[in-house]
Amino acid sequence: MIAAGCDADHVHILISIGRSDISKLVDDIKRETSKWMKEHGVAKFYWQSGYGAFSIGQSQVVNVSAYVRSQKEHHKKQTFQDEFRTLCQKYEVEIDERYCWD
Repeated sequence: MIAAGCDADHVHILISIGRSDISKLVDDIKRETSKWMKEHGVAKFYWQSGYGAFSIGQSQVVNVSAYVRSQKEHHKKQTFQDEFRTLCQKYEVEIDERYCWD
């Protein structure tokens, strides 16, 4: 893991992985963090069913790391939903918002 940052309704994780199955990695992260939350008294913690994953080049690691670590400050200016829409538009990822915000 290179960097992690979160706000109340989502988390950003910057990692370096090889040719891994990203869906399995996300499933593992969700399972283990859900288990940890419940073990620490957060009984009603659940992840949404989906996730967003973006790749970056090595030249972007420093800037993206800073961005990931500054999530609390960042979301004082922009909501998670607006942030996700912006990222998807920037990287030409089509989304169906009926399934994004559960």
